[in-house]
Amino acid sequence: MDLGIAGKWALVCGASKGLGHGCAVALAREGVNVVMAARGAEALEAAAAALRASISTTTSATTSATTSATTSATILTVAADVTTPAGREALFSVPGGPGRAFDIVITNAGGPPPGDFREWDREAWIKALDANMLTPIELIKATVDGMAERGFGRIINITSGAVKAPIDILGLSNGARSGLTGFVAGVARSSVAGKGVTINNVLPGKFDTDRLTATLSGAAKKTGQSLDAVRASSVAQIPAKRFGTSEEFGALCAFLCSVHAGYLNGQNFLPDGGLYPGTF
Repeated sequence: MDLGIAGKWALVCGASKGLGHGCAVALAREGVNVVMAARGAEALEAAAAALRASISTTTSATTSATTSATTSATILTVAADVTTPAGREALFSVPGGPGRAFDIVITNAGGPPPGDFREWDREAWIKALDANMLTPIELIKATVDGMAERGFGRIINITSGAVKAPIDILGLSNGARSGLTGFVAGVARSSVAGKGVTINNVLPGKFDTDRLTATLSGAAKKTGQSLDAVRASSVAQIPAKRFGTSEEFGALCAFLCSVHAGYLNGQNFLPDGGLYPGTF
């Protein structure tokens, strides 16, 4: 399926690894020009170099006779802390980038650490809100009106399955991400909705990422079990009997950014292998 987004510009946060990287890869393979953002310069550059090589290999092995979509894409990097004004400005001023004229924005930030809410002070809460609620809102504010003027825009917020099924040791994440979800529910249905702009959230369940390992390690510490035992127990709870992969997450993200997803707006998509037991 041709997703119809080749040549557009995407900003992908947290793109050096994990789910953000999966989104960057999927979009680039559709011919989308991608600005990859992350804090760690070394890991980011390595991820971008591998992606460029992957695209080059795909392009050289593909002919117009076998596909109607191009896999040629520009891949730029910005090593910055996007929770700061300076970091966000760096995204919009990267040489060769689109400025603020992104067609696609993927907001994504590592969740705050697990723990007991009794141990979190105001600073911990403000840090969680900055990363997982306020920064996505700032990125939406900086780009959504331009999308509306051009008649096309896709904003995807990577949040967490904990928004629907809160996890006790992830209280900071539960609170901050739920706040973002409430905000998006309103703004997605504002005047921009009639101008080709959609804003959706993807709530990942248990995907095999560094974040999951950290969460499982926290659970192991709390219960006194080994990490392997906690990991096996976690897999056993999932009807699919496995953790998700960043590749399949990226594929979902790319579809939601496509021209075919224009009637999906203000929604919370829950890829979790069937773990969430509710009907709604």
